[in-house]
Amino acid sequence: MNRTVLLSTFLAIVFFSSSHALPRFALGQKDKCISCHVNPTGGLIRNESGFFFGKNVVSMISPRDEDFKLSPKLSESVLFGFDYRSQFMYSEELKKTDFMDMTGSVYLSAGLAPTIDVIARYDFVQRIWEGYGVARILPNESYIKAGSFVPYFGLRLDDHTAYTRGGDYGLLFSKGIAQGLIYNPLYIEAGIEIGANLADNLLLTASVGKPKSHSVFAFDPTYTARLEYSPVIENIQFTLGGSYASTKTNLFTEVLNTNLSGGFAGFGYKRFTLMGEYDIAKDYLANGTTTKALMIEATYNVLVGLDAVVRYDKLETGLSTGDTKFAHLILGVEFFPYSFVEARPQYRINYAGDDKKGSFVLQFHFWY
Repeated sequence: MNRTVLLSTFLAIVFFSSSHALPRFALGQKDKCISCHVNPTGGLIRNESGFFFGKNVVSMISPRDEDFKLSPKLSESVLFGFDYRSQFMYSEELKKTDFMDMTGSVYLSAGLAPTIDVIARYDFVQRIWEGYGVARILPNESYIKAGSFVPYFGLRLDDHTAYTRGGDYGLLFSKGIAQGLIYNPLYIEAGIEIGANLADNLLLTASVGKPKSHSVFAFDPTYTARLEYSPVIENIQFTLGGSYASTKTNLFTEVLNTNLSGGFAGFGYKRFTLMGEYDIAKDYLANGTTTKALMIEATYNVLVGLDAVVRYDKLETGLSTGDTKFAHLILGVEFFPYSFVEARPQYRINYAGDDKKGSFVLQFHFWY
């Protein structure tokens, strides 16, 4: 594996993470993403319940002094929030250590009516933004979303080095080098999404939009659909579903008609959660290729404020030259010592073909 590829991988892990909701929190709490977020599909700004969860539930110590009051409210109908992540990393192959910014986002949410919200995010590190309105005006609290947002596909992890998300998406932006699916940290569409609550535990979403990166994506719209069933059976929270997306990507002078499909499943029981996703992308990295991405993650809540996490990611590019198979094995913990503070030490074993290298990562996360 040449040094350019390794540097690309290193930079990918250093720079990119996100502020999406963690699906395992929903599984562990036997709840839905919308219970903690203004966005019906999770992520971005937290509502008052999500703020309370970050302040008092997930943290080991929280400020409970009555004279020290915290609130995400700027006014009765306006919420404020932010996420900031930085990271220290040591790469065994590069023999390099570094501290770097990853992401820093500020959020605003304004309730224009009891069923209508406007949400905005600006990432001052990556210089990207989202902004959209959500109107929960359809039957059974179903909604319409319009604006600039990330389409709903698969499980939204907050670590985009998973190959079901952006993978090892480095600064070279070159396709086929340990890259995951299209949902890298910079991927946003301008369009419309409809979410239909078909039953209490059954959500169907469908969206159409134009990706903002015209250097990679053609001007034709992208279509995305996702179906999720999340029942609670005998005190166990399950999730099961599938996703589909159709887009056109530019590969040099060639336009690829890319189709992505996959399924996901998971369950949460007491302190343990297990979830996985498997996706297939046709004509993604080259015409006639089939790219496969896998993610499996297990977590165990050791005690309040401390979770053990193991994740395995695998990518088969479907290309005929170079390294065609990549994998990560991630061993770590997520430590929440105080409200809105997280430290995430990880040891990563990175596989590329027959090559195996390790790295140590320590992420710092502050939010509100």
